[in-house]
Amino acid sequence: MGASLLDQVLAETLDPAYARAAEARAGRGTPATGDSSDGRRRGLGALAVAVTMGAAGLLFGVTYEQAASGEAGREEVRGALVEDIGAQSDTIDDLSTELEDLRAQVADARDDALAASAVGQRAIDDLDAAELAAGLVAVTGPGLLVTLADAEPDADADPVGGTDDGSGDVRDGDLQLVVNALWAAGAEAVSINGQRLGPTTAIRFAGEAVLVDFRPVTNPYQISAVGEPGELRSRFLASPEVNALAVISESYGLLFEFAQEDELSVPAGGVPELRSAAPFDGQPAEAAAGGSGG
Repeated sequence: MGASLLDQVLAETLDPAYARAAEARAGRGTPATGDSSDGRRRGLGALAVAVTMGAAGLLFGVTYEQAASGEAGREEVRGALVEDIGAQSDTIDDLSTELEDLRAQVADARDDALAASAVGQRAIDDLDAAELAAGLVAVTGPGLLVTLADAEPDADADPVGGTDDGSGDVRDGDLQLVVNALWAAGAEAVSINGQRLGPTTAIRFAGEAVLVDFRPVTNPYQISAVGEPGELRSRFLASPEVNALAVISESYGLLFEFAQEDELSVPAGGVPELRSAAPFDGQPAEAAAGGSGG
């Protein structure tokens, strides 16, 4: 019986009662309920897809418009800031040029007034020496040009992932070593990328930039030192700090070069902040005031 039932199931895949009902509806010309329901479902499904696609398109359009307007706004603000920076830089350059001209006029008038006497001439010589030591006058002459530069980028480094740890970059301490060695070797005037160094000049590292008196200098770093080239070279190379920096440069791939130059130009530095001092007699100011009043 199991075999005959299986044969019957395979032979009649459609339920006999359902088949008879379908034939009766066909005879009456009435469409099948299943066909009508399927059609309605297909129509509703197509409508739902159309509505969904329309909503998605509208949302995409609104999002794109907002993003485009935001990007345009950011570019507009950035452009305005760049223009402001350029205008302020031009103003600073003009004022710096005017200041240099006024300082030169004052110096000429001072020299003319003092040169009339021997005492005044000695004062001029003392002032010239003090201004040179303070880095307030431009200097031109032979000397030594030292170049420090970051290591070349590693081909295996990931520029997006940031695998570079910065060990191949020149640091503020490296520049300090070179500058101190040049001063010790007898340099008369020193500058880094055109920034004049004086007795109170600070070389610091801030973020990713090296600052010389709070002004950024960029890679490569060229240190100009005016002085007798032969003496500068020999004493500079004999410095233990320079030898240590040479080893560091070799280890991390830094560029460390120097060359004797027949003529180097070192610009004048800014006017330092004036400070005053008074002798200290060993007593606090309050005690001294109280003693004088009693």
